[in-house]
Amino acid sequence: MEIVHDFWRTVWNPPYDVEAIDRFVAEDFVITTGGVDVVSRQAFKEWVVAFQSKITDMRLETVETFQNEDGSRVCSRWILTGGNNGVLGTPPRQEPIRMTGTAVWAVAEDGTLLHNFVERNAWEVYQHLTGGAGTPFPD
Repeated sequence: MEIVHDFWRTVWNPPYDVEAIDRFVAEDFVITTGGVDVVSRQAFKEWVVAFQSKITDMRLETVETFQNEDGSRVCSRWILTGGNNGVLGTPPRQEPIRMTGTAVWAVAEDGTLLHNFVERNAWEVYQHLTGGAGTPFPD
């Protein structure tokens, strides 16, 4: 479970050490995001950089984390905040963003991260940023 906390703290919070991904994830790491697989450590690093470029002053706070008995699966709920820099194809007007999500991690016996299945409230964020349906950010 500690590797997941370290990953969130190091990669998704200032100073955003994307190169630290090399320490945390396997070479053949996969992130399944919105039903799409991003395969390989290098492709994941590129995905992270692209995502981070769309949210300024990004912070990720872990709400809760738990794992199965042998530690091979870790699940965490999180809240990501920052300013809109063009996320989800919206104009980069720097309005506040508050995104919630859940990540389920597969962890290797050596402690490296093998796979991350992530889901987030992208629809609600998009609705808020575009003024659609009056969807507020969750508390």
